Amino acid sequence: MNKISTYFKESYRELLEKVTWPTWNQLQQSTMIVIVATLLITALVWVMDSLTNGGLKFIYNLY
Repeated sequence: MNKISTYFKESYRELLEKVTWPTWNQLQQSTMIVIVATLLITALVWVMDSLTNGGLKFIYNLY
């Protein structure tokens, strides 16, 4: 039981003293990077899906 309480005490201390939280500007910048990356990856997957769909339709129409 002593190990568990020590673990929680040390975790709490680390959270208060050692963790560096981002500033508001850093948080906004990181959020924008994630949003842009998500949109780019979504567009890439959409293009790949459209090309694959068109290719398969072409192949199926041959038969």
